Amino acid sequence: MPILLSRPRALHLYDDLVMLPCYHWNRSIVVTPEHPLASRGSVTIEELAQYPLVTYTFGFTGRSELDTAFNRAGLTPRIVFTATDADVIKTYVRLGLGVGVIASMAVDPVSDPDLVKLNANGIFSHSTTKIGFRRSTFLRSYMYDFIQRFAPHLTRDVVDTAVALRSNEDIEAMFKDIKLPEK
Repeated sequence: MPILLSRPRALHLYDDLVMLPCYHWNRSIVVTPEHPLASRGSVTIEELAQYPLVTYTFGFTGRSELDTAFNRAGLTPRIVFTATDADVIKTYVRLGLGVGVIASMAVDPVSDPDLVKLNANGIFSHSTTKIGFRRSTFLRSYMYDFIQRFAPHLTRDVVDTAVALRSNEDIEAMFKDIKLPEK
């Protein structure tokens, strides 16, 4: 696969990949309108720990950040179901099987009018989605076009500058002061 989208945790293990930051995202809590949390604007991690949770399978879409947040608070999440897809998690929530913790961008007020989305920014740190490719990949014009359409700040010149750097740590430093979009 010439191009991948990911949120890798251990970049030092993949110096043969060029990983470019695209956008930040966070999680939201989703419940049915009848749920006791539905009337809250936001929820604390202590409140969240009181309910059975439905979230992503470990290793998918930021699950490790959920575990980190609970560990940091000295709490254990009561995860009753996991899935690799937000639509499956939302279905479990609709069935009353638990409180959903999913990517905020996965909740759409038009297609999910039967769910209440609660802000979880105070609980979880944001994650960053990155686009990557092997350092040895010859990037064709359509690949540059795809990268820039996906992340407009990643112009051909920016990508070429990043490729010329020796490590992903140098690439991270290159983007340190760039404000990425929030999704």
